[in-house]
Amino acid sequence: MLNIDTELDKLGEGWSVSDNMLTKTFNFKSYLKTMSFVNAVAWLANKVIHHPDMHVSYGKVVISMTTHDAGNKLTEKDFELARLISEL
Repeated sequence: MLNIDTELDKLGEGWSVSDNMLTKTFNFKSYLKTMSFVNAVAWLANKVIHHPDMHVSYGKVVISMTTHDAGNKLTEKDFELARLISEL
């Protein structure tokens, strides 16, 4: 069984869980860096076939994810994608 607190500890700073959503805000110094990050996340998400919600504004991206096909619950898929995103 997935232990959310343990998985959050493995992810490190910035990730949080609320309403069955794993979320983190990323800040950037320019719009181009923001969009480069968004494109990199999209590439990773497509590769692992797990697609987060991304709210994009100038210099900021909020990523939220849950596993829809598991009834909108957090699964290992969410934490694995979060690890990959954190490595960008």
